[in-house]
Amino acid sequence: MSVPVDTAVSPPAPEPTASGGRSAAGAGSWTERWGDRLNPLVVKEVRQGLRTRVFWVCFGLMLLACLMVSLIAYVDTRESANARHGQGYFFAFFVCLGLAHFFVIPYSAYRSLAREREDETWVLLVLTGLGPRRILRGKVTSFLVQAALYASAVGPFLLFSYFLNGIALPTILIVLGLGGAWLVFVTVAGVCAATLADGRLGRAFVHFGVLAMLGLGLLQALGASYAMTELGDRMLRESEFLYLVGTALALMLLDGWLLFEAAASRLALPTEDYTRGPRRAVGIQVAIAMLLGLSVWWFEGRNHSVAELFGLLGGAHLIVVGMFVVSDVDGQARAQRAVSQPWSLLRPGALRGFRWMVLLLTAWGLFFWGLECLSANPPLRHLPLRMATLAMPAYGVLFLSLAVGLGRRVRQDRLATPVAVRVSFVASVALASALPPLAAVLTGFDGDDPIINLVNPLVGLVNFSSYDYSGGGPKMALELLYFVVGVALLAAFATDRMLAERERRAHAS
Repeated sequence: MSVPVDTAVSPPAPEPTASGGRSAAGAGSWTERWGDRLNPLVVKEVRQGLRTRVFWVCFGLMLLACLMVSLIAYVDTRESANARHGQGYFFAFFVCLGLAHFFVIPYSAYRSLAREREDETWVLLVLTGLGPRRILRGKVTSFLVQAALYASAVGPFLLFSYFLNGIALPTILIVLGLGGAWLVFVTVAGVCAATLADGRLGRAFVHFGVLAMLGLGLLQALGASYAMTELGDRMLRESEFLYLVGTALALMLLDGWLLFEAAASRLALPTEDYTRGPRRAVGIQVAIAMLLGLSVWWFEGRNHSVAELFGLLGGAHLIVVGMFVVSDVDGQARAQRAVSQPWSLLRPGALRGFRWMVLLLTAWGLFFWGLECLSANPPLRHLPLRMATLAMPAYGVLFLSLAVGLGRRVRQDRLATPVAVRVSFVASVALASALPPLAAVLTGFDGDDPIINLVNPLVGLVNFSSYDYSGGGPKMALELLYFVVGVALLAAFATDRMLAERERRAHAS
């Protein structure tokens, strides 16, 4: 029986070639791989941000201001072809962009995360499986995308100022590069600030603090950009300025990374290894700062002032960071105890955080003290600054030990919280800086008496770095430095033993 033509089975289609199959599979895998890597929160936040009235009002006002400035520039320069007005108009356009980049964008990032926590929608984001780090990365990236839209609108106006003469292209690139780094830093700082407080009163304080911080940051950024545009090409011929730009750029990027890791650790679960990120960031930051200080010291002919500057300013910065590192809670979650060893300083626990900061402060002081000793042709008054380089980390260890130990010995239930430890540190430093000079004046001594102010972190540091011209030597004897270092080591040892005992009790219970 014959088969009808319309119902006959058609011959099978030819199979794709091997190369075609591989290319189709490769294209599919490529799109799937990048689709998985793309943070869905970025798309959500960008869409939501572009629909808000704040974005369009700020965007429209910025474009209107730039248009008005450009019209004024046209009227001002049309009759003088050789006029040099580029510096002034570039700064005017940069002010329009800076208001959006350095205030509107970071404040919107802060409010976005703060609103998630206030409305209790943060739990829904965590349930998506993205994790705190990817969620925060998506928040920051989405607002940086919005910042790129602002920059793309103002970019032609900034380029227009270059053709008005009076400003060089390298100056424009340096100002915009540093401005971009400052934008990333303040945006991450705004997101980090949204994780600081949980209660309503604490959030109100943080809110006002963020507004003040962003206002000061805006003034600082505009002031620095004005100074760089006024200096022009002269600053590019000075090596000190290039060192300053490199240090500022590294500081903004490394501190931004540290703030991001700190925010992710605050939002992580107690059973996670939430301290590894920020403590590792602090360690890498210290290593890069040491390498940067060593490089500048070497290329400047082993100049002693480079080691002194890095040792003192970097030590103060590390002490402030240590105030947050040592304020962890006692003990560890059960999942962390099995994999923790005495040398596991990056894992959770107040004991390990305290040991980590004592190690970093000690390494910092000894490293730059060694560079000062190896400096070429140091002056006769160089010894006091060497002592100050060692006294700075000693004071830091002493007052960090005092802040940690005070809360856990006086009121263990309230003063041992992270916020209480930080407040105790600030209060102890303030009291130790104010009371000894007052006591010295009331008892008839000088306000900067060396013995009375021996444990004063401010006056004592100034005394260690001072040279007594009448006596022909340092104002402070070397034995006094040994005494301060010994007291700091004893306080660190006592605090370490106390934290170890509290950790054993916390694990036993």
